[in-house]
Amino acid sequence: MLGMPEHGHEPVMVEEVLRFLDPQPGQTILDCTAGRGGHSVRIAQRLSPGGTVIALDVDPENLKYARHRFEAEAPKDVQLRTFHANFGEANDVLSELNLPAVDGLLADLGVSTNQLIEKSHGLSFSEEAPLDMRLDPRIKVKAADIVAQWEEKEIADVLFHYAQERFSHRIARKIVLTRQREPILTTGQLARLVRSVVPSKPGQIDPATRTFQALRMAVNAEVESLEGLLDLVPELMRPNGRCVFISFHSGEDRLVKQASREWESSGLCELLVKNRWNRAKKKCIATRDREAPSCER
Repeated sequence: MLGMPEHGHEPVMVEEVLRFLDPQPGQTILDCTAGRGGHSVRIAQRLSPGGTVIALDVDPENLKYARHRFEAEAPKDVQLRTFHANFGEANDVLSELNLPAVDGLLADLGVSTNQLIEKSHGLSFSEEAPLDMRLDPRIKVKAADIVAQWEEKEIADVLFHYAQERFSHRIARKIVLTRQREPILTTGQLARLVRSVVPSKPGQIDPATRTFQALRMAVNAEVESLEGLLDLVPELMRPNGRCVFISFHSGEDRLVKQASREWESSGLCELLVKNRWNRAKKKCIATRDREAPSCER
């Protein structure tokens, strides 16, 4: 089982984020994925005096923790505004604040360590837990609903497109055959089912890993939310603003790269760093010139 960091999750590229986001005193920064507050607190320390952090998260418990951590660790003259929202709803949040644009934007995509560990989310197959996977309680469809109701082809497509699962059709077929005999309601059931049809070798990841990743992304509409945010970025940024994207997932990384190239080719942005990769994480950093941002990988 994974060990729990002090705050439940600690971002691993804080210094890189601060360097490229370059927050300055008095600015307004939008943290689209507040998590446990690790980025927001460090950003706030650069915004004093008089800056503002707008923090979004789909997980109300993480957002509550981030708020308490901010109050304890951030400068008192930096304002925090928190919203239970996904990053695709960023424009609605700014509209509610009557704020046309921000100086900086951060989106650290994926899930936090505490979410993987907490049984209530059903994201891990290390322990038996309900097959839920919802990070946002506003979502109605659970992972158990997908494996119970979706057509075989739909399940296979999700596994392949979100996780590049080579055995997607084999897994989907096994799910459909199994649910005819008994409902698939727990993480353990699903993991054992996948392992029964996907070959494994010593030293490789658990055969169920990709299936769990794909279902989590489908349940939480992670790709759709990212697409929504990328569509909004040109309108969200002030002149000379900067935005940073951090991704562990090749599909998300591809979307960010495509968007940033379109911004650049349209003359809306300047790429800070081109074709540079970090072994731990892929990242895209955008800086707005006049009309939109630019991107670093």
